[in-house]
Amino acid sequence: MRAKMKMENSKINGLFWGLALAISALFTACGSDSSSGAVNGGVNSKTAWDYLNPNVTYGEITDPRDGQVYKTVSIGTQTWMAENLNYADSIPMPDLAGNSWCYGNRADSCAKYGRLYSWTASMNIASSYQSASASAVILSPHQGACPAGWHIPTNTEWTTLVDFVGGEETAGTKLKSRKGWVNNGNGTDAYGFSALPAGRRDCEGALFIYGGLRADFWSATCDTDCAYYQDSYYYFSASRRDRDYEKEAFSVRCVKD
Repeated sequence: MRAKMKMENSKINGLFWGLALAISALFTACGSDSSSGAVNGGVNSKTAWDYLNPNVTYGEITDPRDGQVYKTVSIGTQTWMAENLNYADSIPMPDLAGNSWCYGNRADSCAKYGRLYSWTASMNIASSYQSASASAVILSPHQGACPAGWHIPTNTEWTTLVDFVGGEETAGTKLKSRKGWVNNGNGTDAYGFSALPAGRRDCEGALFIYGGLRADFWSATCDTDCAYYQDSYYYFSASRRDRDYEKEAFSVRCVKD
């Protein structure tokens, strides 16, 4: 009951701020989005890179599945993608079909924010697991929709990151990008994680919400019909763990095996 109330309150808050800020794309009706989110103009013009911290040294990987290039960053003992996953090819991964979207169904949103994935799509498992336990099919580590050699982070791995940057009470500020958040909600991006406020897709109301306001990243850890995620808000310095229905669509950050 408590988890459900938190979910409902969270969604109400998102609706309120979306109206108050008059963000036209915030309430775009959800539909199946077939755009790949591929970035035009070559890798040197990738939109997501505009938000990286110029004072941090980044690595780089190329996803051999579609040729997209991602910046990476080492934080403590972990190596993370420094931008959100933007993989959409449902031919080799049929469970992605109809289960990942660009915010507002706009390809330019994918170029900036990466895609929004249902939890089952992020894990590359059947959507039937949105209402049944997936424990039997979750591996350790679990690659999911990430490139080979990378995987969906567990709650433990999120905790490792948050603890390294100083604990959850200030992790939001330290992990958020230095620009892109509304109402001066930007972070310091002290470690180069560069979390962007990609928003989410709320299936119950068929809406895209929270664009510019918050970042939600899936965890590989789940319950029967809810999975965990790590979040950051524009008005909080903290980064906290919560859980939500697996049919919701959030961002994905891959961590290296």
